[in-house]
Amino acid sequence: MLRSPGMAVVQPFRAARYDETSAGPLDSLVAPPYDVISAGERERLRARSPHNIVRLTLPDSDDQAARDIASWLGNGVLVRDEVPAVWALAQDFVGPDGVARRREGIVASLRAEPYERGVVLPHERTHERPKEGRLRLLRATRTQLEPIFLLYDGPSPVRPPDREPDLQAEGTRLWRVVGAADSVTAALAETQLLIADGHHRYETALAFHAEEETPESAFLMVVLVSTSDPGLTIFPTHRVFTSPRSLRGERLAAPSLEAALAELEATTPETPAAVEVTRDGVVLVTGRPGQLDVELVDTLGHADISYTPDQDEAVRRVAEGEAEVAYLLRPTRIEDVFAVARRGEVLPQKTTYFYPKLLSGLLLHPL
Repeated sequence: MLRSPGMAVVQPFRAARYDETSAGPLDSLVAPPYDVISAGERERLRARSPHNIVRLTLPDSDDQAARDIASWLGNGVLVRDEVPAVWALAQDFVGPDGVARRREGIVASLRAEPYERGVVLPHERTHERPKEGRLRLLRATRTQLEPIFLLYDGPSPVRPPDREPDLQAEGTRLWRVVGAADSVTAALAETQLLIADGHHRYETALAFHAEEETPESAFLMVVLVSTSDPGLTIFPTHRVFTSPRSLRGERLAAPSLEAALAELEATTPETPAAVEVTRDGVVLVTGRPGQLDVELVDTLGHADISYTPDQDEAVRRVAEGEAEVAYLLRPTRIEDVFAVARRGEVLPQKTTYFYPKLLSGLLLHPL
């Protein structure tokens, strides 16, 4: 059933942010999102600075995170803006395909709405354990530590101004935009928002508000990117199985991996397809129209599965005997993701891979 959207409430907020004169260079303080940081990378980030944001997003304990954020706000490592604002964002990056791009967005505060209201749409399933951990941390810090990534249709009401950014680190730049709140609120009020990254954190925000029931607890920090932004690109996430699998469908053996990938690209988007890689060779498998590529492979289940955005890594694991079979996919089109979400359905885990990830530690959203 198609959903009839309600009204999105998007507004400026009083950000907390690092004071570099007290905290040190911003490049030493930022980090990737918590859910892509390995144990080893966590230690490397902690070693960069005693104030690196990973000490809050992946703390030794929730109580320690609460003590750290209170201390940093008290001694000037973190400062709080006096006046609410929205921020223009630009990320300059080179994608996994080697192409340089720039993605632009808006950082603002969004009122979290239950999915059934049709304002914010999910496209992936979530799991309870990550949400339980994020909820304990949110209760302790009472701060939205990382933004979630949302998409919308239509032109952006705010663009980066022609001046030096107010904050910048690792290819990401932010401009505090004065007087843009009304235009952002008006432009996005009637627009459905699709979660690109951050499903667990969004649902955690809903759970936190259900406990608190205060006006402040209803909001969370978001980055809003237009689906028409030239830098918005989805990359595929390939599936790798450590036990044998064989996908049902029409099967076309290919003389080489390159030939199979060329056939995959030539297959109409309406026909689900994947390249099956085993040590015996490569095969293009196609299914019946009505599914996406990820849904076709999802029929194999999730036992012994792992995921990688790196095609060469997937092929290598099979060639070296670490895995039995890999399935190489095409990027999922954003219009297909939106269509599924508007029907009230969800797609398999790792359907989309938005690159780059949003940087954590540039802005925080106290509640």
